[in-house]
Amino acid sequence: MTDTLLLAASSPNLGWIGWIIIGGLAGWIGSKIMGTDASMGILLNIIVGIIGGFLGGWLLGMLGFDVEGGGMIFSFLTCLLGAVILLWIVGLVTKRR
Repeated sequence: MTDTLLLAASSPNLGWIGWIIIGGLAGWIGSKIMGTDASMGILLNIIVGIIGGFLGGWLLGMLGFDVEGGGMIFSFLTCLLGAVILLWIVGLVTKRR
């Protein structure tokens, strides 16, 4: 428990600009993984990454992971996981039309 508190206290607090950068990178890499990069611009990559961060954080929290004290790398991987899942869901919905 003490180690977790020390890790959370030593990790830098990301401001909203940091979350936009991490979200943009995660959205861009997620779109590369899912093959949708050609149809997405930088703004949509950022939006997908940020929404993916919420989705990934919620899913990992439901699985019992400590998403608040994970640090910057864990936050990026959480956003990336959520972005890939979000793009997969959007792909399922848009292919049915």
